[in-house]
Amino acid sequence: MAENTTPMRETARRVFATELNDATFTFKESDDDRAPVYVLLPTGEQANRVFVVGTLTETEDVGNESEYWQGRVVDPTGTVFVYAGQYQPEAAGALRELETPTYVAVVGKPRTYETDDGTINVSIRPESITVADEATRSRWVAETAERTLDRLEDLDSEANEYGVRAREEYDVDADGYRSAVVEALESLDEHEEEPEAAEEA
Repeated sequence: MAENTTPMRETARRVFATELNDATFTFKESDDDRAPVYVLLPTGEQANRVFVVGTLTETEDVGNESEYWQGRVVDPTGTVFVYAGQYQPEAAGALRELETPTYVAVVGKPRTYETDDGTINVSIRPESITVADEATRSRWVAETAERTLDRLEDLDSEANEYGVRAREEYDVDADGYRSAVVEALESLDEHEEEPEAAEEA
């Protein structure tokens, strides 16, 4: 039986926009040219892939010579941008075809880039963009809130190497991320107060 040399896909981390936009430090775990690039989440975890669900509010072809699509995805804590071109044909096709606004689920790789004034911005290079419903969005918000709080709980542990590193690289605003979690969960309550047919998850 032939040995499977395909590298295992990294787990896609659930992360809110407000934290992802702060994740400006990147690193590799080895010197190998093909080693995966990670962003260091300020709550103390590495991410090679992320999973976000939000409202796709705008799409625009920002390419010069070939199509290069930008999408703006908004969750309860902020906005994250996704960019897809010829090397992400399915994701680019989704951004080209989708009506806005609509809920979408995005899995992709976080990317950092430096602007002319030295600011580092974070975006997602999507592997997939799929239409989501409100139940999916609500579940993602609840699960992402839980994961974020778990990471914050573990942030100060000396045994957590990524937590130690995050405290070295960032001025971590733990209270700010907790507030964002509360805000995100409160946004779910507001949705539930609107009259609608009860759904079983």
